Formats: sequence, C-alpha cells, structure tokens
Amino acid sequence: MTYYAVFIVYLTIRRSFYSLFSKTIIFVKGKLTMEKRNYNVTAETGIHARPATLLVQTASKYNSDITLEYKGKSVNLKSIMGVMSLGVGQGADVTISAEGADEKEAIEGIEQTIKNEGMAE
Repeated sequence: MTYYAVFIVYLTIRRSFYSLFSKTIIFVKGKLTMEKRNYNVTAETGIHARPATLLVQTASKYNSDITLEYKGKSVNLKSIMGVMSLGVGQGADVTISAEGADEKEAIEGIEQTIKNEGMAE
C-alpha cells in the first residue's frame, strides 16, 4: 500500500469515528429528546381543510420535525396532504410531537393555534 492509500484509509476511519463521536455528544447533551402533546379533537368537523391549513402554516414556521399521529399513522404536520389524508374527526385522540432545536417553541405555538381555533382540548 502506498502512502497515499494509507492516508485515505486513515481519513476514512477518522471521519467514521468523528461521525460516531459527534452523534454520541448530541445524545449526551440531550438533543435527541422529543416534545409530545396529546389532544382530543372537539371541533364538530374535526380537522378539516381550514383547521388543517392553520396547523400546517403554524408548523411550517419552525425548523423541528413535527408529526401528527392518529390511529397508528404518523404524518408530517407541515404537509397539508398528509394531514388531510388522516381524516381526523370529532372525538379523535391525536398526538403531536416535535423533534429539533426549537421543538418546545413549536409545540407551544401549535398548542396556541389549537386552543385559539377551538380544535381540541
């Protein structure tokens, strides 16, 4: 093996170690936590077009990954098609979760929208 090949192998090993090490540091610092809130939909029409649009607009303001879970299915809350595809009706129990740098602010902003619009408790 030439010096050049040895150097490439060294860089590859170093890069792999750094990647593993940086992920470990993120976990240790608690960056892999997730904010979750459960809601019961009280709106007569459930989460139809207008409320879904408001939720998507609010979620899109944040950098975190935000999901809406209903009946075992999970969709991106920043996707109007995903939210509408769930067909969430009155009385449904849903979970909204956020994961990322601004997860706490995202959940609080979405909760404010839900309460202001009378969508859920």
